[in-house]
Amino acid sequence: MIKNRIPVLFSLLLSVLCTGASAADFDADFTGATMRLDFFHTGNADTEIVTLDQVRIEGPWPGSRTRLLDRTNLGKYFVEIVDLDSQAVLYSRGFASIYGEWETTGPAARGEMKTIPEAIRFPEPRKPIQVRLRKRAAAQSFVEIWQTTVDPASRHVHRAAVPDRDVWSVFTNGDPSAAVDLLILGDGYTGDEMEKYRADVERMAGHLFAHEPFASRKSDFNVWAIDTPAPESGISRPRSALFRNSPLGASYNSLDSERYVLTLDDRAWRDVAASAPYDFVIILVNSEKYGGGGIYRLYATAAVDSAFAPYLMVHEFGHSFAGLGDEYFTSDVAYEDFQGALAEPVEPNITALADPARLKWRDLVAEGTPLPTPWEKASYEEASREIQDRRRQLRKDGAPEKEVEKLFIEEREAMTARLGAEKYAGMVGAFEGASYQAKGLYRPSADCIMFTRDEVGFCPVCSRAIERVIDLYTQ
Repeated sequence: MIKNRIPVLFSLLLSVLCTGASAADFDADFTGATMRLDFFHTGNADTEIVTLDQVRIEGPWPGSRTRLLDRTNLGKYFVEIVDLDSQAVLYSRGFASIYGEWETTGPAARGEMKTIPEAIRFPEPRKPIQVRLRKRAAAQSFVEIWQTTVDPASRHVHRAAVPDRDVWSVFTNGDPSAAVDLLILGDGYTGDEMEKYRADVERMAGHLFAHEPFASRKSDFNVWAIDTPAPESGISRPRSALFRNSPLGASYNSLDSERYVLTLDDRAWRDVAASAPYDFVIILVNSEKYGGGGIYRLYATAAVDSAFAPYLMVHEFGHSFAGLGDEYFTSDVAYEDFQGALAEPVEPNITALADPARLKWRDLVAEGTPLPTPWEKASYEEASREIQDRRRQLRKDGAPEKEVEKLFIEEREAMTARLGAEKYAGMVGAFEGASYQAKGLYRPSADCIMFTRDEVGFCPVCSRAIERVIDLYTQ
């Protein structure tokens, strides 16, 4: 892949703006720069407080200039940018957040308070706006929980120049405003490991774009990367009493889940990312310990030296890119009330199947396929429990990572054969067991990369959800 330094290339790409009435509308409302609103999200299961931190201007706006309103109905939260005079909605996006997961954990239910920094990015408006933050209620509608007014002419808007960083192109296919801009960052790589980092970027990007529908839609993407040398190799692993001051603050044991990798230092990674055009972010962590994470429209993370790095890259990006839900239901998780009281899960690949005739992916179900769709659930659960018990014992014994990976490989081989032999394997239906719940929630296919580590790729429902998001940024 050809690498190009960004200062010249990015300027050339951004100079080719969309034309026509829609572009004129964008230019009338926005300056062409990116505005970032940083805020603090504080609370527990019963209390939620949002407070403004800062408003700052980043580089040129990389997003679509024609698809400004989000109608995908994804995410736990939804932000609207509203013209203060006309009350017209100029821009909107759904998203999820670490806080949204935190409030479902046991400590939050027991009253423990936590503050998590977050941010919203949108095109810089020409006139004063109102930022309205909404949250999904039990009935699936959004309820406003916070609002603030921003005057772009205010002296309180931070306008310091974005620092020059070592940004490079993995591949580019067009103007950032008409493509999905994916930015790959690295955490836990020392200066001496930059060559490894660059090789990891290209290898992991290759894994992502080897999977459909990303393979067929590769020409709709630009992929960028930024070098971020660390003083020490690796990232923090609190359960192993290993701590690192890595540039992006990534850490295992997030939300007290051993293999969940997140960074809570929101400003650190966003200040780095501001040097490149981006719509979505993947953070590669320099570690062999299995781990990763993905939060819709925030970022995905993956441990690059795990034997399951390709799976981690693709699975976690499915979360962060298309809002796909986890379809597995037998693994240990940090959440105690993930779905809450929602009548129908918002994730495009999870359903409560209240009315099979109105199943949200009904058009993909072949005639004659029963709903719910029978499968050998009891025997699967028994086999999965046995694997989980062995994994817990390995953790308790402090077994080396390769022993855990060996078990994962054994599981993958057994489950691929088991699920591939199902009567309705390869077909779309409604298979009970999904989103951490064994009963009452259903997934579209017997097997999928959102259900197991099996090398089966995305099912048709997940693939369609991914393409819908690609269209939001390219049409």
